[in-house]
Amino acid sequence: MWHVWIPLVTGGLFVWGAIVAVVIVLQRRSAAATLAWLLVLAFLPIIGLLVYRVIGPLRLERKRLKRNLSRRAVQEVLAAHAVLAEHEAEHQQLALVAIGLGESSPLFAEDVQLYFDGDTAYAAILEAVAAAKHHVHVEYYIWEPDQIGTELRDALIARAKAGVQVRMIVDGTGSSNLGRRWLAPLRAAGVELALFNPIRLRIVRTRRPDFRTHRKIVVCDGRVGFTGGMNITDFHSAARSTVFWRDTHLRVTGAAVWPLQRLFTEDWSFAADRLCPINESTFPQPTRGGEHLVQIVGSGPDSSAFAIHKAFFTAINQSTDRLWMTSPYFVPDEALLMAIVAAALRGVDVRLIVPRRGDSRLVDLAARSYFPELLEVGVRVFEYEARFIHAKTMVCDDDVAIVGTANLDNRSFRLNFEVAAIVYSAQANAALAAAFEEDLRDSREIVRAEFDRQPLLRRFGQAGARLMSPLL
Repeated sequence: MWHVWIPLVTGGLFVWGAIVAVVIVLQRRSAAATLAWLLVLAFLPIIGLLVYRVIGPLRLERKRLKRNLSRRAVQEVLAAHAVLAEHEAEHQQLALVAIGLGESSPLFAEDVQLYFDGDTAYAAILEAVAAAKHHVHVEYYIWEPDQIGTELRDALIARAKAGVQVRMIVDGTGSSNLGRRWLAPLRAAGVELALFNPIRLRIVRTRRPDFRTHRKIVVCDGRVGFTGGMNITDFHSAARSTVFWRDTHLRVTGAAVWPLQRLFTEDWSFAADRLCPINESTFPQPTRGGEHLVQIVGSGPDSSAFAIHKAFFTAINQSTDRLWMTSPYFVPDEALLMAIVAAALRGVDVRLIVPRRGDSRLVDLAARSYFPELLEVGVRVFEYEARFIHAKTMVCDDDVAIVGTANLDNRSFRLNFEVAAIVYSAQANAALAAAFEEDLRDSREIVRAEFDRQPLLRRFGQAGARLMSPLL
């Protein structure tokens, strides 16, 4: 019996593997990602097929009709507004890249505020929520049922009971600790709640389980918006945790909030399976002009534009004086790596801060495999030692500051739904640069000789982890 079944099963697996291999090649991923998947299938055929079935396919059924209707309605409202910023000539190339990919142009912000610790950021968010009169929209990757999570939940409940429309999106994986009992008061108060791509046991899946919303968005009355690296968890708060993280968040007011609102309405149409009301209340005219230019850029796996990746690439290539980057996860693709190397070679002051130890050993190993070639061309690399640094920021020359949710890795650029705020402002740039210099005081600079002295086993581990970079 077995001598009959074994060849049949083996042949079937071979045929199925060949079909999957053809599909992978036809999907036109990056060459590195394609080769990585083919190697997995070649050396681990059964496990590889199972893994590919779960996280390999690129498709994302995002209820495109409703999402497109949402985007179209938002664009019509934005087109009706006359206050579109005329960006200065030196910013046009960077701005036009995102615009050409369907993202918003730079818009005027009445005010821009940066936060470098969770306590001040959460206080500002709670204040904005308490002042909301029409609606509050919140979207988070991680929302924990801890002290700050419960404080913000109760603040949303209070506004809902006061007649304010409250809509809340949380990621189905990142916020999986929110139980029914904890969520029940929100629903009872009339808060509309949606889970983004929740993990459910299904025989047939139409969505990849690793497509996550990594966005952190708060919009109050369409006039005040927040985004940045901070989730809703006590780990960002020195007052609530002894192991608090270093992170950066951003508050904007005025017309610059509209693109954040747009991203939320698109995600709402997907997660809640219904359209978010779009009118003059969700996109109100600003009460006064603005002094800062802010461009909100979104990206996700539902589009091959990868706008944040291209915007970062352009910002790096345009830098002429300094390029200071902070990222908790540094696994760049070839394009981004070459842009950073080229910047250093043409004399730009390139510095990178990463955590001394992240929350993923594999990512840490992969990240350190890139350091020797960066150090070789003069990039200065620092390990932040005080605690875990979770900020995702970029200081470009003296007039561009970037704050967002995207790490410098493949997952952020191609698999997660992310958002980045590009602030064309010398004031914001100086504040972000000052925070970077403060972080350097709590960091240790890495030198090239350290890698020459590394044991063979460690170097092998780093090289092996680098092979997995396209899949991380």
